[in-house]
Amino acid sequence: MSFELGPFTIHLYGLMLALGALAAVAVAYVEAKRCGEDPEQLFNMALIVIPLGVVGARAYHVIDRWDFYSANPSQIIGGEGLGIFGAVAGGALGVIIYTAWKGLSTLRWCDILAPGLILAQSIGRWGNYFNQELYGYPTDLPWGIPIDLENRLPGFEEFTHFHPMFFYESSLNFLGFIVLMTAGRRFKDRLKDGDIMLIYFIWYGVVRFILEGFKPEVWTLGGVPTARWIAGAAVLIGVALLWYRHRAGEIRIPKSETSLDK
Repeated sequence: MSFELGPFTIHLYGLMLALGALAAVAVAYVEAKRCGEDPEQLFNMALIVIPLGVVGARAYHVIDRWDFYSANPSQIIGGEGLGIFGAVAGGALGVIIYTAWKGLSTLRWCDILAPGLILAQSIGRWGNYFNQELYGYPTDLPWGIPIDLENRLPGFEEFTHFHPMFFYESSLNFLGFIVLMTAGRRFKDRLKDGDIMLIYFIWYGVVRFILEGFKPEVWTLGGVPTARWIAGAAVLIGVALLWYRHRAGEIRIPKSETSLDK
């Protein structure tokens, strides 16, 4: 879906992605200042993080839809379709490269970027709505969304309304944004660098693990949606690392220090 603005054609899918990216940068700017880091680093970091994020997102989507792209290789570069797991992986690589180059704390900057990332995901999912994609199984519930015949999956041509999976995920991502922003402030004296990032992995992992079971025709591995394997691993690793980091810290407190609390 698109509209004309003078001599320009504005595609709503791309517009929502752009708005999400701007929101992510704005939130990261605020978080960088709160954490005592130079927010100007963001603009240089973006020159590495955004391109690698786009490459990763596109690569994940192409692998996901390889049956189509293997038959239409000309569509691999320049076509529509992105995968968030690939975007996160590519963007994370960009953060690692930049922070190592500049001698910055990678974990601290991951914490700074995490709230904006999940907000960007919340906004970007509306691009799926305008493209009439990322919908679930047919439904007669009042909030079911109409899908045009040409955009319906094979086998679902006779149905008109479907679960708005994009909206479910967008809403839960926005709630996750509130959780991350609240945690960073309310528990700032107890959190370690990297904890906000781990909370992001846990939150989004749970969201995707649950919602993935309501999508028709998804990429599977061993009969299980591939996104569920990834999301489940993210949750387990995130929980384990959070527990270990804080539990290990408690174990290593010397007795001489604990006696001060008595």
